[in-house]
Order: sequence, then structure tokens, then C-alpha cells
Amino acid sequence: MTRDAVAVVADDLTGAGDCVVQFARAGWPGHLVLGTEQPDPELPDPELPDREQPDPDGAALAVVTDARPLADDDAARATAGAVGALADAGAARLYVKIDSTMRGSVAGQVAGALSAWRTRQPGAFAVVCPSYPALGRTVRDGVLLVDGTPVADSPAGRDPVTPVHRSDLTALLPGSVRVEAAGPDAAELAARLAAAGRTHDALVVDAADDAALDLLAEAVALLGPLAVPVGSAGLAAALAARWAAPTAQDAPPATPVDRVLVVLSSLHEIALRQAEELVAAEPRTRVVEAGSGLVEPAPTVLVRTPAPAEGAPRRDGAARAAADLADTVAAAVAEDRPDALVLVGGDGARAVLARLGARSVHVTGSVAEGVPVGRLVGGPADGTVVVTKAGGFGTPRTVVDVLATLRSYCSHQEVTP
Repeated sequence: MTRDAVAVVADDLTGAGDCVVQFARAGWPGHLVLGTEQPDPELPDPELPDREQPDPDGAALAVVTDARPLADDDAARATAGAVGALADAGAARLYVKIDSTMRGSVAGQVAGALSAWRTRQPGAFAVVCPSYPALGRTVRDGVLLVDGTPVADSPAGRDPVTPVHRSDLTALLPGSVRVEAAGPDAAELAARLAAAGRTHDALVVDAADDAALDLLAEAVALLGPLAVPVGSAGLAAALAARWAAPTAQDAPPATPVDRVLVVLSSLHEIALRQAEELVAAEPRTRVVEAGSGLVEPAPTVLVRTPAPAEGAPRRDGAARAAADLADTVAAAVAEDRPDALVLVGGDGARAVLARLGARSVHVTGSVAEGVPVGRLVGGPADGTVVVTKAGGFGTPRTVVDVLATLRSYCSHQEVTP
């Protein structure tokens, strides 16, 4: 890994894909590394042929910690391990990808990232801004808003696994301080961040629009590795443009997409509405409950997680559901490999790709805002087009539109503007 490489450490798989695609759009080769153990990005895997080796030089390399549902101490250890491995491999730029609605163990992730990064960069501090205006996530006066509503009053506040009960970012990150971002001068903002970072580990910054994110990204770039940016794909996109890509990325060969397997693991109410809209828009969609048996081929197949049993522990039930989902999808792929997989929900996507034996995803672009597309590398589904999407955002028609986009342009190109 060279000094030009960017290390992305994400708390779930769909977030990692959404983040690394921002770098791919800006010209960076993007790789999402899979596996149950954190990889050594510098060493080749002797089990893989040369074409399947992720090339970390001059690339954006993302790893997944699965830290979101963990307790803060466990999340800190998982994040520190990933950051340490990437730093040991030579990464000089770090981006910590958290949930755009602050679900889960964000405080633990920030603490873990700093503990590992400070062994290479003493005095480092975190600059936290989960804003993603294109998807309705903004930060005003230190309060995280979703489509203008405080996050605790949004669907994220009712999340079945990791609900968010506060909307003030400093309350969600104990010990943090808000830094005023007003003014057009990035150098002035960088100076304010540096001053606050001498006495606080985490600095919270507003961003109500893309212009504010661009200003913050410029300030972070001026501070260099002393500032550890922590945010969603919104800040990642702004930084990808500031951290100029060393090489241009070639588009992959075109692949016609006719048969699509949609995998719904998210129980978020937005994702459930999107599944309902898909069935309404494409009435011939074959709907299968995970664990119910063999999936018969069809142009569009929807495999979904059953609703959890009443009184079942949420995390244990989610793990079992993800395993059932992965087994069902693996059987379907073995029986009749689809042209594309559309994976909605991070836990299920992680389980499915692990079950398929994929080693990484070569991320090449996006089919919608926040919806990356790429190709699987390794395993029996090697080369298959894959789309990943978090469950908690979009309109009811987002999945319908994703399928239409895949079918309309994949025979011509893979990367959208």
C-alpha cells in the first residue's frame, strides 16, 4: 500500500460500498475487501489468481468491521484492529465510515480508530460529520436531521436493532465538542479544528448542504493525517475530490443484465416499503421467504427475511435470519446463477457474500445515489454484477428504479455519472 492509498474502515458492508464508490467516482480504483478476518492489505492471498488480487497501491481500500450493533468496547476493539492493520500496511489517509443516522456504536468506533491511529499520528483527533444532503441527512446547530426531522423522531429512532434516541451529536458522542463552521475560509476552519483538537478527541461540525461539506473536506485536507474524518458517504465524496486520485479508473467490460436476484435482509420500514413497491410494480416477481426451500428461477426473484418471532432476542434472531438468507441465496445461485444480485441491508449482504465465498467487490460506480455497483471477485459467483444498498434510505420506488437502471444500461456501461 502506497502513501497515495486511502483506507476506509466501515461499520457495515453496505456503508463500506456506499463510501468506496465515492472514491471510484472520483477516479480511484475501489476495492471492498470481504472476509471474516481483517486482511493484510499488503500481502497477496496465495489462494487467488493474480487477476483477483485487490491492488492497494493508489486505491481506495475498504474493510468492514461489523461494529455497528456491538457494545462500545467491542466496537472500539474491532475498529482499532482494522485501522491498525491498514496503518501498518502503509496507509497515510484514513476515513472512518459510520451510519449517516448515527445508529449503533459510533462512540466506540471513534475511540477505537483514534487509539490505533494515534500510535502513528500522536495528537490525532476525529472530525465528525454524518451529513449526506443528497439523501436528506444534514447537521444544523449540532443536531442531526433526516429530511428536516430530528433523527430521534425519524425512522432511525424506531430502528428494530440500533435505535437512535438523541438527536444532538455531542450527546451521542460523550466528550465531543461542536466547532462552528460558519465562514467561507477553509484555512480558518482548519485552524479552529486544530485548536479544539488539542483538548478534545472528537469534534462535531455542521453541514447543511454540499457546499458546507466541501468546505469541511478542504479543511480536513489542509490538516493532513492529524485529522481523522468520520462520517457517511457525503463527506467521503467531498474528500475523494480533495484527495486527488493518482490514476484514472477504466470501466469494466459490459454485461447484459436480465435476471436479477433481490435479497432483502433489512427490517427497516423504508426497505419494507421498497419491497412492497417492487412486487406492485413487477407483479410477476417471485417472492421467497428465506429458509423456505429451493428458489425457482424468474426474471426477478425477491428473497426476504421473515419477520422476527415475538419475543426473540433481536441480535440473535438477526444472526439466524442472516444465515438462513445466505443459505437460500447460495442455493439459488448454484441452481441458476443470476446476472445480478441486489443486496438490501448490511447484515444480510455480509452473510450472503461470505456464503458465496467472495473475496472482494471491485466497486466501479453507482446505479443511484448511495447505491454502489461492482463485480464479485472470487467464489462460484465470480464476475457477477452486485449492487448493495442500506435499508434505511430512499423512496418507495428506489429498488424498482435500481432494477430498471441495471437492465437499461449494464449492457453499455457500468459507471454512472
